[in-house]
Amino acid sequence: MTALRLRPTMLSDLDWVVSVERDAANLPFITAWERTQHEGAIRFPDSRHFILEEGDQLERVGFVILQGCRNPNGSVELKRLVLQPKGRGLGRAAVRQLKAMAFTQLKAHRFWLDVKALNTRAFKLYQGEGFVEEGRLRESVRVTTDGEDGYDSLIVMSLLDREYQARVALGSEAA
Repeated sequence: MTALRLRPTMLSDLDWVVSVERDAANLPFITAWERTQHEGAIRFPDSRHFILEEGDQLERVGFVILQGCRNPNGSVELKRLVLQPKGRGLGRAAVRQLKAMAFTQLKAHRFWLDVKALNTRAFKLYQGEGFVEEGRLRESVRVTTDGEDGYDSLIVMSLLDREYQARVALGSEAA
């Protein structure tokens, strides 16, 4: 697998970000934002907005939003991870980089996220990367599946700094 790089999102990336977010392959799994919300995440000091680039050509393959980067309780949220190509291991590589950033650079005590229950692929990835299910917000988000309106639950998951350090000690993390 080629190297994956995180770089700060620029305003000139936002048309691409919004198009990836609204792509039919991604839309069922996220709650799409307006462009102005992405602009806010770029500008707000408590957030980090990154473009994921791959390979020597630094091709854009996704984006990430972290929130709570200045949280006094050390609780950093993985707000959004959207990848355009699927099934190439990019999600796992991105999550590993984000965990390292959260616990080493941002000095997080807790790195957390929520994932839609219907997003079983992402749930299994997060579980495999050490995130622990904390609970479910039952039927908390509207979804349209196969043309039918309904609701899905959000699964709240987290990884604590001591759990991350234990994974580092076991060689499960690059550190």
